[in-house]
Amino acid sequence: MKMAIFQGGTWFARTFSTVASHPLRVCVVGSGPAGFYTAEKMLKAHQEAQVDIIDRLPTPFGLVRSGVAPDHPETKIVVNQFTRVAQHERCTFFGNVTLGSSVTLPELRELYDVVVLAYGAESDRVLGIPGEDLSGVYAAREFVWWYNGHPNCRYLNPDLKSSDTAVVLGQGNVALDVARILLRPTTELATTDIASHALAALEDSSIRKVYLVGRRGPAQAACTAKELREISGIKDLHVHIKEADLLTTPEDEEEMRNNRIRKRVYELIYKAATTRASHPCSDPRELHFVFFRKPDKFLESNERSGHVSGVRLEKTKLIGDRPGERMAAGTGQFEDLGCGIVLKSIGYKSVPVNGLPFDHQKGVVPNVRGRVLSDTSGDPMLLEKGLYVCGWLKRGPTGIIATNLYCAEETVASISEDLKQVILASSSRSGREGLLQL
Repeated sequence: MKMAIFQGGTWFARTFSTVASHPLRVCVVGSGPAGFYTAEKMLKAHQEAQVDIIDRLPTPFGLVRSGVAPDHPETKIVVNQFTRVAQHERCTFFGNVTLGSSVTLPELRELYDVVVLAYGAESDRVLGIPGEDLSGVYAAREFVWWYNGHPNCRYLNPDLKSSDTAVVLGQGNVALDVARILLRPTTELATTDIASHALAALEDSSIRKVYLVGRRGPAQAACTAKELREISGIKDLHVHIKEADLLTTPEDEEEMRNNRIRKRVYELIYKAATTRASHPCSDPRELHFVFFRKPDKFLESNERSGHVSGVRLEKTKLIGDRPGERMAAGTGQFEDLGCGIVLKSIGYKSVPVNGLPFDHQKGVVPNVRGRVLSDTSGDPMLLEKGLYVCGWLKRGPTGIIATNLYCAEETVASISEDLKQVILASSSRSGREGLLQL
């Protein structure tokens, strides 16, 4: 596939005499929120800067485009702001450019005065338990990409017909998004921008029960009140939670006193569990919250070799004395939960590229306020001149879209400080022209 280039309409009509003799050449790797916020801040802070954004996909906007549920259009409004950045006369977007194969990091650093890595966390964490490679076991991200028409998952064909039950491992916002898409009436989904192939598959789906499995209790649920209200508001949806799971300990109560958001989430879970649909319907759907369970192995179907037929769960208990920091530990008690599809929503991880310092334990690039560190053992720590990070690659896969705004501000502030202190300087590097030659 050829490189896709999107450039402000007036750029080619201008001559290079309209910019400084040695413009500041900046390359941002990754066109998600972190990348576009960085580009925007750089263009505003440095009038001599030329900013190129590269991405391995042919289309920009990353998580906003492919990771936001189709029935959350208000979250995607930020695309309008990013489009204005892409159309800026000093900014260009290059799609189908993969760092590490299309161009290497050393090559980028040779071409540009400043390189900001903002390519996020493109891989998924693994459980490392038996059966994880069975057909029917997916990363939740794959499923989200599928219903958003992501190029990498456009032709994924999740099995939604062999069983009426799906299991989602995790209880964060992504897990609730997946459950909501599976359970929401397709007549409502049809009014969103969901991909047509996904809508057709959901219209033909047999899934009527979704189990959301979490290692800890309702007082530690990782979702937001907004997501809970949205899924519990689905018409004729029956929410099931075991009464024993709703019981709280003194440690739970203290944890909720210190965290207003968690208290509100618990209250909504409790309310959903004690509220029943007022009348029967012709197409009943069920959402089951399963607490204090962790996956032990995926079970293979006897009828369909190589396909998942369920999950073996181990009962857990919370250990530790510090509220908010208690961990889930297995108790040695097991139970099987049958299903036809499993979606793992257990988090993401960033991946390194050649020539990039990387903390494999934390899954981030070692940095100080966005400045990449080549050696963290010395005093002072050694910096990689001209190399910066932003977004999940910088701080880990946490936060919402707007979190990347503040993250980008910090990284750009570090770049500006380095320019003032002459640690960085614009040069005669070829930048965009050199990239096009490559």
